[in-house]
Amino acid sequence: MAKIPDPLVIGRVIGDVVDNISPTIEMSVTYNSNKQVYNGHELFPSSVTIKPKVDVQGGDMRSFFTLIMTDPDVPGPSDPYLREHIHWIVTDIPGTTDSSFGKDVVSYEMPRPNIGIHRFVFLLFKQKRRQTVNPPLSRDGFSTRKFAEENELGLPVAAVFFNCQRETAARRR
Repeated sequence: MAKIPDPLVIGRVIGDVVDNISPTIEMSVTYNSNKQVYNGHELFPSSVTIKPKVDVQGGDMRSFFTLIMTDPDVPGPSDPYLREHIHWIVTDIPGTTDSSFGKDVVSYEMPRPNIGIHRFVFLLFKQKRRQTVNPPLSRDGFSTRKFAEENELGLPVAAVFFNCQRETAARRR
């Protein structure tokens, strides 16, 4: 039987953003209560202006998680020299709830891609304990790998990404 290709590998999330993933937790990301994020699907900038609801399932009352939303394609996918741009960091998310119960370290910034199709990646890391992390000095030049290493987060336990490109009036739905 043929192995089903991993969309995180095909979409180069594994490789460009993280080295690997250890999927042990269920995470769902939903914008405007009806637009769920699925790997590789396209969402329009006009539909992702407000931070999404991120549900975490599979943890327990003693576990806490860190959520990162990043764009590895800044300023454009053909030359992402500002890789990565951080859009959101939430820590101390209880293992049986959603991101609204966590602590915003970097406030949500809506996607605004100018050139090409950008990937917007949500990564969930299991924390060893409640912890305080320092926000990055800049949103550009962020490194998920370095952040995870500095905060002893290990590999992500869940990940999902969507594609997004600049909207023109003709493309708006």
